[in-house]
Amino acid sequence: MASFQDRVVGAIRLQAATFEEVEHDTTAMSQAGLVVLGAAVAGAIGALQYGFFGVGGLVLGIVFALIGWAIGAAVIWIVGTRLLPGKNTQADYQEVLRTVGFAQAPGLLAVLGIIPYLGSLIRVVVSIWTLVALVIAVRQALDYDDTIKAVIVCVIAWAIMLAATLMVGVLGLGAAALGGSMMP
Repeated sequence: MASFQDRVVGAIRLQAATFEEVEHDTTAMSQAGLVVLGAAVAGAIGALQYGFFGVGGLVLGIVFALIGWAIGAAVIWIVGTRLLPGKNTQADYQEVLRTVGFAQAPGLLAVLGIIPYLGSLIRVVVSIWTLVALVIAVRQALDYDDTIKAVIVCVIAWAIMLAATLMVGVLGLGAAALGGSMMP
């Protein structure tokens, strides 16, 4: 069994074997959570040149990253096991949660976004890198034979998450407007 550092490096290197190992290691959940937490903090540090939102903003960002990880993994798991299962798909939510958590490992490099003039480019590269890691993680967690199916699952899950986020935003704005109209 690889060490935590080896797993992080393996995930950054996009090594399918790392995601496969994490999928089957039931003790790796806290490690996956640390990767998500670290990527959230690294992203916040990398974005400092655009303004700091204070400690409260950092904490809120971390909370949203952890909640997004849990909900995103659930959506991927449902789409991948119920809508588009492969012939070998046998995955539980925890397996998907662990692999999706480690797929955030390239996000640790987002801390380099603080570099003047290169920060925006670095963030774009890290985002694409993380997306590729997610596809590999999904492919391994759902035991797909091809990558295209994993890409399709990620796109569908992204669309569902986007729609849900927009709905929550619209409902929040509606509630705020309703609450404001009820004020004297």
